[in-house]
Amino acid sequence: MSKTLKGLKPGEKGIVTKVSGGTATKRRLMDMGITKGAEVLVRKVAPLGDPVEVKVRGYELSLRKADAENVDVELS
Repeated sequence: MSKTLKGLKPGEKGIVTKVSGGTATKRRLMDMGITKGAEVLVRKVAPLGDPVEVKVRGYELSLRKADAENVDVELS
C-alpha cells in the first residue's frame, strides 16, 4: 500500500518510493537524506499535524506537513 509520509501514524515505518515537489523542495528533502529506498520511521506528529518528526538514516528530522506530502512511501 502506498501513501505519503504525512499519512503515516507515529510508530509506522515506510520505504521512500518517490520524492516530488518543486526543484528546490525536492533538492532540500534529498539533501536531508530522504531519498528513494531510505527507510523512514514516524516518531511524533504535532497536535495540529505540523511538524512531523521522523527518523531517517539514523537521525531525527522534523518536516513541515507540506514537505511530508511530497514524499511517497510504501509501508514496511
